[in-house]
This record gives sequence, structure tokens and C-alpha cells, in this order.
Amino acid sequence: MKKITIKVNLNNNNYPIIIGKNLLSNTGAEIKKIIPKAKGFLLITDKNIPKSYIRSILTSLKSKNKYLFTLSAGEKSKNMNFANAILKKLFQYNFNRDDCVIALGGGVIGDLSGFASSIFKRGINLIQIPTTLLAQVDSSIGGKTGINSIEGKNMIGTFYQPKLVLIDPITLKSLPHRHLVAGYAEILKYALIMNGTFFSWLEKNSHAIINLTDMNLVMHAINESCKSKTIIVQKDEKEKNLRAILNFGHTFAHAFEAVKKYSEELIHGEAVLYGMMIASSLSVKMKMLHTNDYQRIKNLYEKLNINYKIKNLFNKNDINKIFDYMKHDKKISGSKINLILLKKIGKARIFPSDLNKNIKPILVEQFN
Repeated sequence: MKKITIKVNLNNNNYPIIIGKNLLSNTGAEIKKIIPKAKGFLLITDKNIPKSYIRSILTSLKSKNKYLFTLSAGEKSKNMNFANAILKKLFQYNFNRDDCVIALGGGVIGDLSGFASSIFKRGINLIQIPTTLLAQVDSSIGGKTGINSIEGKNMIGTFYQPKLVLIDPITLKSLPHRHLVAGYAEILKYALIMNGTFFSWLEKNSHAIINLTDMNLVMHAINESCKSKTIIVQKDEKEKNLRAILNFGHTFAHAFEAVKKYSEELIHGEAVLYGMMIASSLSVKMKMLHTNDYQRIKNLYEKLNINYKIKNLFNKNDINKIFDYMKHDKKISGSKINLILLKKIGKARIFPSDLNKNIKPILVEQFN
């Protein structure tokens, strides 16, 4: 499959998403097209990223002022201490707003780098180069940045769009199978909330995606996901209304991650997979989603050997902890929380759900 370019058209910031094999060695040239004045480059990555990827990007940058900042991998790096460490480096190397931060890695690196970029001198150029499937189809696009705090996941953050997103699916070959399944969660999400035809395609082709057996099919899934997110972001950049449907499954997922203290025991995409099944189950309970559609979703999970029962991950004593985190969610209003539920496969809606009448019972039910 040839290189694909998707244009994100926003009022004050338009940028391309470029999808193609072996793009890393061309990073410098692609950046120069978008940000010709940039002279300083800070490449932010983590210890899990192959050194060959780092070398390819640094070699492609035709500048003497290029620096590397490497973090520990995982959600525990996504905090204010590491954001301050990035800011300190930018000041140390005397960067200005014409210069450039490059985020190379998964969602943690992208969110953290984006947050630091947005507050450095009120905004320095940002390039997203996602290397995980989850980041390629979701977190690198749309401008959401954030860090975790004691109060919960992404409770501190900004909206800050990148200047360019470079997606090279070949980088996925360095990932453990577990992380491919986690990334698949976000692909499945787009199908469930807005594209029933894509869901039917996934019913036939999901094995090829999570096992990387056909890179053209993988590119197609990435392309469809990026187009879906682009459509939503263009209509609702700051999540005033429509963009909220991208949170399908995430309200539960963020609480699950918090209870597990953002450990490797449960990574984000896995939490989303659990969360989407619970949200689908609640959709049936609220007489919105037909049981036939629910069964199709359940069948796909089972076909891919994806675990969806939270009682295999938590015990009954954890219910109150999960519930407490949900009570502090950003989407809370009074005793209700805006959940994203399904009307059918390919159609979602925002549904104000009562914490005590709707949420707690569905959590308890998962243990029966």
C-alpha cells in the first residue's frame, strides 16, 4: 500500500497525518516542509524504543542542535516531575517557539511531550511519531495532552495540536503481542461508535491486525481509524459535545487503571477492552443496544481470545475503589456521569447515567 496522507483541518491549526512504511529515515525532510524555521530539535522517547529508530530520526535531522531525552517506559513516567524535566531541558538548550519537540513512542510519550510542549513559552512546535498501535490510531491525533495525578488519569492537561503526525506501521513489529491487542482496542472502538461497516470488516480481518500477518490490512485499519478520529476532531476539537463519544469504554477503563495504580498489570488498551464490554452490557440494560449486536461484540472478543470479565482481574472488594475513582471523573455532574453507550454497532450516544442506580449495579453484576 502506498503512502497515505490525511489532512486534519482545524480553524487555527491544520496538519497532515502521514501513514507509510519506512518513514522514520525521512523524518527531517517531512518536518522541514512543515516547520522550515526550526533549528533546535528535542527527541523525547523511552527506554523500550529500538535504538535503530532513534538513529534514523536523528540522522535525518540536518541540524547541529539536536538532542535526545530518554524516559522510563510506562504510565508512571506520565507525571509533573517528568514534564518539569522536559521543560528544564528545553530551557537548558535555549529552545524557542520556532524549534521543535519530537515525541517518539507510545501514548505516554505523546501525552507527556505534548503537555510539556503546550506550556513551554506558551507553545513550541510538536511532532508526533507514534510507535504503538494504540498511539498510531488514537492518542497521537487530535491534540489531547495530559499527565496523571493522585486524583486520576489525565486530570491535568491541555488541548494542543501537533504540526505533523508520522505513522510508520513497520515500528509495530517491535511490539509484544500484548501491546498489539491493546492498540486494537481503539480500532474496535471506532467501529463500534461510528462505523458498522468497519466492524463487519474487523470480524473478518482482526487476526491479521493483532498478529501483523498482512501489513496492508494493518495499514487499512490504521487509515480507517485515523479518518474516523479526524472527522470527530474537526467537528469538535475541544470536546464540547460530539468528541465525547471517543470516551466509549474509557470512563470505566480509567478507574480500572487507577485501582491498579497504573502498573504493568493492566495497560491502557486492555482496560479499554474491559470498559467497552461493560459499557455495551449497560447499553443492553438501558434497552438501547439489541442483544444480537451485543452478541456480535462478545463473539469477536471470544474469537480473538480477549478477556472481558473483570472478575478475572479484580475482586469484589475492589468495586468500591473503582466506584470511588469514577465519582471523581471529569464528566461528573451532580450524581450523574456522562457515559458513552451504544444504540447499535456503529452508533453511539452520550447518556447521563446515575452513579448509584446505573453504574454500581453493573459493576456488581460483573462478579456474578
